[in-house]
Amino acid sequence: MAESLHPAAVDHLPIFITAPGDTDVLFVVMVVFLLLVIFMVGVLYFRLHALPEHMAHGASKGQLELVAVLALIALFTHNHLFWIAALLLALVELPDFASPMNSIANSLRKMAGQESRPPEPVSPEVPVTPTKPHPVQTEPQLSPVELKPGDKLSERRG
Repeated sequence: MAESLHPAAVDHLPIFITAPGDTDVLFVVMVVFLLLVIFMVGVLYFRLHALPEHMAHGASKGQLELVAVLALIALFTHNHLFWIAALLLALVELPDFASPMNSIANSLRKMAGQESRPPEPVSPEVPVTPTKPHPVQTEPQLSPVELKPGDKLSERRG
């Protein structure tokens, strides 16, 4: 290293100055350190952004979904008001309105003399039975409209 020094250079150089053609170790260490710091800041940012969802995890399903949607909107729009709203909504326990309403409905049913609950609405299921295919009609079948002597077409449409 001494033979490659410039004549105007001092005799003792700091350790981070490398000889020409050598690898700059300090630069490599700083690049790795900077990449790790950027990665860690990103992880911290996403963990902080998901904080309202983690806090609302024990809440009702509707509240959890609302908090998750607000946090997602805040993430994509960079509007911090949505994140603050999600955090506040995660902190507040929403009251249960369904239980008192069900109790009122059950009491009214008892007063009316109906002890049993009404049947739940069942979705109509079409039974699957093998049938013969319908014949294909080539032209539409129209039935004629019979008009009475005093009828007008405009009155029949309306």
